[in-house]
Amino acid sequence: MNAPGFEGSYMGDASRIGPNAIMECKVCWTVYDPAQGDDYRQVLPGTPFAALPEDWTCPHCDGPKAQFMVCHDPEAAAEAAWIAGRTAALVADFRDIQHGKMRDMPMVNKALSVEAVGFIAHQGRPLGVLIAPWFMNLILLPAPDEDWSGLVQGASETLAFPSGRYGFLHNTRPMVGGYKACSLFSPMDDFTSQLQAVEVARSVMTELFRPENRIESDRSADIRAAREAELREASRPAIAAQPTRRQVLSGGLADPAPGQDAAS
Repeated sequence: MNAPGFEGSYMGDASRIGPNAIMECKVCWTVYDPAQGDDYRQVLPGTPFAALPEDWTCPHCDGPKAQFMVCHDPEAAAEAAWIAGRTAALVADFRDIQHGKMRDMPMVNKALSVEAVGFIAHQGRPLGVLIAPWFMNLILLPAPDEDWSGLVQGASETLAFPSGRYGFLHNTRPMVGGYKACSLFSPMDDFTSQLQAVEVARSVMTELFRPENRIESDRSADIRAAREAELREASRPAIAAQPTRRQVLSGGLADPAPGQDAAS
C-alpha cells in the first residue's frame, strides 16, 4: 500500500524503501542517512526513513517527509540486479523466436525489436512489459522461492491490480521458465518506432497502479458499445462508450481485436 502523500521514488510506494536507504530532499537536497539519524529532530542513528514520524520534516528547509526521494538504496540495487537477470533471459527467449519461426511472418513489425520495459518487483515478483515485433504483453515472472516450470500452457487466471482485474495466460519458455502474460497489443501494426512502443509500455506500468483507472469489465463496455451503436443507427442520443481497461492503460492506443481482451 502506498504511503499517504508520498511523492518520491518507486512510483510513490514507500513500502519499497529499504531500511538502509539514503534519502534526499528534492527541495534543498538535504540528505537523510539512517546510519546517522537526525540530531536536530532527536532521531537516533539506525532509524530507517520509513520509521520516521509522519510529522518529521527536513531539518534544513522544513519540507515534508513525502518530498524525499531515494538517493541510494543497497537493497533496491540487489533487487534491480536480480530483475535484470530475469528479464535478460526473457528477452533472449523471444529474440530466438524473432529470428527463428517469426522471422518471415507478415505480422512482424520490422520497425520494432524485443525489449523488456519498466520491470519492477511487485509482491516479490518481477512485473513489466515485454515488447516484441508482433505483440506487447504485461509479463509476471515468479519470485525467487517459486517454481513455475509446471505451468500449463494456455491456462488462465485473473490477477488484481489497483486499476482493476486482468486476465493472464500461463506459458513456459526454455530460458525464462514459467511466466504469466496479459495481452496489450497484437499485432503491432499501429507502432511506427521502438521509441513509441517503449513510451506506451512505460505508460502502462504507471497507469496499472492508479485506482482511478478502475472501470467496468471489458465485456460490459463492449455490450454497452454495441447497444449505443444501435441507438446511433436509429438517430437516438447515446452516451459515449467507456474505454476498455487496456485503452486506459495505453493512453487510448489499444483497440482490442475481435475476441481478444486484456482484462476480465
